[in-house]
Amino acid sequence: MTILIILLKILVFPGFLFLSVYSFVLQYLDRKLYARLQSRQGPPWYQPLADFFKLIGKETLIPAEANQAMFKVVPVFCLAAMAAAFIYIPVWGRTAAFSFEGDVIVVLYFLAVPSLASFLAGWYSRSLYATVGSTRVLTQMFAYEVPMFLALLAPTLLSGTWSVAGNTAYYAAHPLLVLVNLPALLVTLVAAQCKLERTPFDAPEAETEIVSGPLVEYGGRYLAFFSFSRDCELTVVISLFAAMFLPFSTGTAWADFVLYFVKTLAVLFVLCLARAATARLRINQIVSFCWKYLAPAAMLQVILNLVLREVFFK
Repeated sequence: MTILIILLKILVFPGFLFLSVYSFVLQYLDRKLYARLQSRQGPPWYQPLADFFKLIGKETLIPAEANQAMFKVVPVFCLAAMAAAFIYIPVWGRTAAFSFEGDVIVVLYFLAVPSLASFLAGWYSRSLYATVGSTRVLTQMFAYEVPMFLALLAPTLLSGTWSVAGNTAYYAAHPLLVLVNLPALLVTLVAAQCKLERTPFDAPEAETEIVSGPLVEYGGRYLAFFSFSRDCELTVVISLFAAMFLPFSTGTAWADFVLYFVKTLAVLFVLCLARAATARLRINQIVSFCWKYLAPAAMLQVILNLVLREVFFK
């Protein structure tokens, strides 16, 4: 029975099945809201699922110069990393499906996989546009990873735990301390937009410059897996943000589950608003912005939390 419960948590709820369904929902809401902010109608509710099955049914062509094994494995590896990361994030109540001391590091590690997968996909496609896109992915990753990681780890200095669920429980019990982490919240919000390669940080996939970036040679089911993993990445990032910086809780599991939807949809709205209100930055402007503003702000948050822990929480 224990093995059955574990499999249900991994595969059904709050595991892969729930992640898949909610990722399609968030993709639809993101596209619909983005369209409405631009005075367009937007897609119907079934469009994300229709796009996925359309790609699945298309013929898959692999360039002759590409590395065949890497071309096929990378999309699956990317999707698996997002599925693994999600089970450590609280969805039902204050606890995650699986949790241990230090799982926040594991989640951050898994979140680095999609960017590395995009780089490898473009690099091993052996295409000029794909190579340019992959180098931009890696350059942008070096820009946002440090400030985002510092900002996400800063709350753990006050809570005294390196667990995502532990941080959620601690700040739910001490809601006023959420205000202390406000600079980290803002840094993570901007860095998340950069990590997800959304406007104004969409230089790696600039359609008007390099067609579609590192995935220009992908099509068929492999592109479907990549697109689906990107949707899952959006869900994981938003869920992690809500768990770390919006840990408001009612103390009742089903009510907190409803609150989870409220928090994640609110974060999606902010990200979508930023996407609609800004224009693309050049890759050098992205790097400069992250290291001039985001990294110092994240470092100041770490120093502040260290001082507060020694003075008030020792």
